[in-house]
Amino acid sequence: MDGWIILDKPSGVFSKSAAMRVAKIFNTKKNGHIGTLDPMASGVLPIAIGNATKMVPFIEDVCDKTKEYLFSVAFGFETDTLDVTGIEVARTGAIPTEQQVRAVIPKFIGRITQVPPMFSAVHIDGRRAYELARAGTSVEMPARTVEVYSLELTGFSGNLYNFRMRCAPGTYVRSIARDIAHEIGTLATVTMIRRVQTSGFTIKNAHALDFLENLVNNGADVSQYLAPVDFGLGDIPVLNLDDGATKLYRNGGFIKVNGMNGLYRVYSKKKFVGIGAVSDGVLRPKRTI
Repeated sequence: MDGWIILDKPSGVFSKSAAMRVAKIFNTKKNGHIGTLDPMASGVLPIAIGNATKMVPFIEDVCDKTKEYLFSVAFGFETDTLDVTGIEVARTGAIPTEQQVRAVIPKFIGRITQVPPMFSAVHIDGRRAYELARAGTSVEMPARTVEVYSLELTGFSGNLYNFRMRCAPGTYVRSIARDIAHEIGTLATVTMIRRVQTSGFTIKNAHALDFLENLVNNGADVSQYLAPVDFGLGDIPVLNLDDGATKLYRNGGFIKVNGMNGLYRVYSKKKFVGIGAVSDGVLRPKRTI
């Protein structure tokens, strides 16, 4: 079977482990996922099964990369991981008011400089930062530019504040929470992260891991929950080929077409056959299904 499972990853599970469990459901070793989530985070994790893995690079490189998160922040203390899975390292009695939080939010919208958390997948001298952190090695995390499209306060109670953020890849929710707190003059720790959109995949199409595993354990047909191989490629324009051109395309041949230069989704009688690139009126196969 080939296609996408849009998974609602549960909190407490590594993204790689979730992908492997989904692959087991579909009895395949050929799988991949887009956009790793922190173990404590839940939400949208697109998992490619079978030939859908061939589409991962195109979705990551060409299609809409916008990510959207819901997250909650407890003000007044900070952990080493910047979330509630870590060890508390500092505490303060300074709890901000709603007005103080709203006043600093505009400073975190647009292109901003951000230092990733020490417990993150950022590479430092060839190793993951979280590996160094777990080994007790202290390193200076390099700052980098990220982009936040929108950030809003959606509610609060006591020291717990809820937010919604739309951003570009590479933006860390935990760093946003830390920096909001520091800007106000206090500390904060993330208590919940939920991704509701990534690379065109949304939570409304997502399925829970336990639901899928229960289905297969009871002998039900889980293939009906697979999205098609070309799901998520909507930003790439379409080229339709006749039977002769399709056969040539599948065999790696070049085809004269009318179309502007660039990538295309290639179809034959509404059936998706791959991704091709047009250059000077000639279509060349990039990936074939």
